[in-house]
Amino acid sequence: MTETVKTRPEYRNIHVSQIVSYRLPPAGIVSILHRISGFLMFLLMPFIIWMFDTSLTSEITYGQFTSVFSGGIGPVPGMFFKLVVLALVWAYLHHFIAGLRHLWMDMTHAVTREFGQRSAIVTLVLSVFLTLVLGAKLFF
Repeated sequence: MTETVKTRPEYRNIHVSQIVSYRLPPAGIVSILHRISGFLMFLLMPFIIWMFDTSLTSEITYGQFTSVFSGGIGPVPGMFFKLVVLALVWAYLHHFIAGLRHLWMDMTHAVTREFGQRSAIVTLVLSVFLTLVLGAKLFF
């Protein structure tokens, strides 16, 4: 009487050098981008506060605020500030939409693989689409 022993699959952690070749599912991509967008918004909080303050203080500071985007400040061109604002727009939109996705999944207990994949793809597409729409308004 011989018994066949089933071999269990072996799961290994990936090394940092393998991250580029590792294929994450859409939910994993959304999770990582959610963390990156939150960190980006936290890191650029002084810039956000400066933009809010100079845009609302007076008409003169609002003029200075808008001139930064057209002329820049010193050696830093205005295009750089537009790109930073575009990154902030993406970070906010992605973080907000991914947060709504997580809230929906928590409220409805919709924690299936299919829903996770579909909602992750919707999150990615919607955040990129809205960023492009608002970026067009910013650059043109």
